[in-house]
Amino acid sequence: MAKTRQGKKDLDSYTIKGTNKVVKAGDCVLMRPSDSDKLPYVAKVEKIELDLRNHVKVRVRWYYRPEESIGGRRQFHGAKELFLSDHYDLQSAHTIEGKCTVHTFKNYTKLENVGAEDYFCRFEYKASTGGFTPDRVAVYCKCEMPYNPDDLMIQCEACKDWFHPSCMRMSIEEAKKLEHFSCSDCSSDDEVKRSLNSFPVSPSAGPKVESKRRKK
Repeated sequence: MAKTRQGKKDLDSYTIKGTNKVVKAGDCVLMRPSDSDKLPYVAKVEKIELDLRNHVKVRVRWYYRPEESIGGRRQFHGAKELFLSDHYDLQSAHTIEGKCTVHTFKNYTKLENVGAEDYFCRFEYKASTGGFTPDRVAVYCKCEMPYNPDDLMIQCEACKDWFHPSCMRMSIEEAKKLEHFSCSDCSSDDEVKRSLNSFPVSPSAGPKVESKRRKK
């Protein structure tokens, strides 16, 4: 039921125009951009309300695509990656084109098939400063890059680290045929300790902090 507050009504749901899809608070939606050449915007619906003129409005929290952020798109950003921003707006509900799903990074990597309306988010983004939370993530391979779920990686059976085939001087086709794999460090019995896993993702972050991985 709708609740009356200061002359406005909070609505439980909204049916997208021309469809039977129902949007509720907490849902993620695709919103029509003013420029038809652009991709639809992605937002999380915080609240739905009917204003004094009987227009349905939605309070949304915007997701940013990597290229919309201050730092821009980087090599490890996935094609369907989004950042949950601190940017809120009140928009006409008529600009909602459809619904979508923004998965956690972990759940996204478990999808057998990624649909057109599937996205993932692993960072929150502060639009005014370009800062990220968390501001550092685990890195892998000799190139020390965070995991991009669009890229094939292979795991070393000894150290359990993950590697890009190209960094191991092999093709993707060759990597797919492997039954067993040991990285160059492990296969040569090299005891050089590898650095673990800290990568600045914010343009304002300081230098990379490194620690040593203990091999069991």
